[in-house]
Amino acid sequence: MIWVILCKDKPNSLNERIKIINEHRAYLSTNPIKTLISGPLTDKEGNMNGSFFMVEANSEEEISVFQRNDPIFKANIWDEIIISPFNKRVDNLSKN
Repeated sequence: MIWVILCKDKPNSLNERIKIINEHRAYLSTNPIKTLISGPLTDKEGNMNGSFFMVEANSEEEISVFQRNDPIFKANIWDEIIISPFNKRVDNLSKN
């Protein structure tokens, strides 16, 4: 099943995010979950203020384990996390 994970950072947490970002990227490079697409959310000036993931997982518990092990989660930077099943109907990213 495909899931969307939307994580919004706490206000004024950019400096904390920058301090932990390399650990976060290293964690993601271990492929702890099948990621289809991911990247930071940004404000209009391009400053990171959250995270977006589209993943394949068998259960929400699998996603919870993925999240709990993420250094950004452990650093308590995310303020709000939304996890939702996703029914893909259009995919223009895969077309070349």
